[in-house]
Amino acid sequence: MTHYEERLEKDLSRIHDQLASLGQRVEESVKDAVHALLTGNHKLAYATILGDGPVNRASRELDRRCHAFIALHLPSAGHLRLISAILRANIALERIGDYAVTICRESVQLSRRPDGTVAREVELMADESRRMLSQAIAAFNDGNAEQAKATMGMADQVERTFDTVFSDLLEEGDHLKIKDLFAYLVVFNMLERISDQAKNVCEETVFAITGQLKAPKRYRILFLDEDNSALSQMAEAITRKNFPRGGEYSSAGRRAADAVDAGLASFLEERSIALGDARPKALDLAPTELGDYHIIVSLQGPVTSYVDAVPFHTTALEWDVGEAPARLEGEEARQRYEALYREVALQVQDLMTTLHGEEAP
Repeated sequence: MTHYEERLEKDLSRIHDQLASLGQRVEESVKDAVHALLTGNHKLAYATILGDGPVNRASRELDRRCHAFIALHLPSAGHLRLISAILRANIALERIGDYAVTICRESVQLSRRPDGTVAREVELMADESRRMLSQAIAAFNDGNAEQAKATMGMADQVERTFDTVFSDLLEEGDHLKIKDLFAYLVVFNMLERISDQAKNVCEETVFAITGQLKAPKRYRILFLDEDNSALSQMAEAITRKNFPRGGEYSSAGRRAADAVDAGLASFLEERSIALGDARPKALDLAPTELGDYHIIVSLQGPVTSYVDAVPFHTTALEWDVGEAPARLEGEEARQRYEALYREVALQVQDLMTTLHGEEAP
């Protein structure tokens, strides 16, 4: 190894050690913030808040060293990927430190420390987020892309936990002071954001080791109408045909018709869109299952007329595209389907462009 190569590896090792040290500090901050919240330990909360100063300084120093490394060594290939990943992981860790501070600031404002259902759910969600953070940091430090990929999947579980906790917290609202209720909402949001940033660290690990970029997000979309015989079936079929790699699509109705509208099936077949063995089905999803959908689109009436409550992480859309030609025949029915097709296709195109950009898959 040449003198230059030794210098490069030495500088890179120092940067890697600084990132590991920063990750350890941030993990401790989150641990202390949650402990301070659950025990009502204001002294620990304030100490954690003050401790964010050294975290921020360490983050800035790491950022400086990374840029100095680039300027001095002009890295390429694997070294450049690694420094780029460290810079972004550094940002994620610094933000997690900020989330820990926010948890502490909210904890000292509570009228009393959490107990009962709230305390159990804080412990549950904090445990999930902290475990994910710990595994994400370990994967980055070890250069373990497979562990990082496995850890990323934990984010979905944290999100589902948040949806459940959010609903439970609203039910507990009658027993909580308004100030405490809002404080808990912030705390749970911060715990979820910790898992989101941990996922970002995992993605940077995969990029640094393999060069693989973050995969485009696949959105789960549910289309609804009265009986799932026409409009929602059309929307699902158009989206599946035009954007096969953009997500996972399904449809349902308030109730299930006996069969898909024969005119619709014939009309779509002329456009090389086959419904196959599609059968109308009624909406029958538990709240946790409904929360798995990123977007729910109603083509007949408000989404809230189909579900008791829209999950926290789900976006509800209402498309006023008109009615299916239930009482029309022949050319009139065909023209009506043509108008519906154009309107639904336009709405689908706009939605997928918003989600994925002009290069929607």
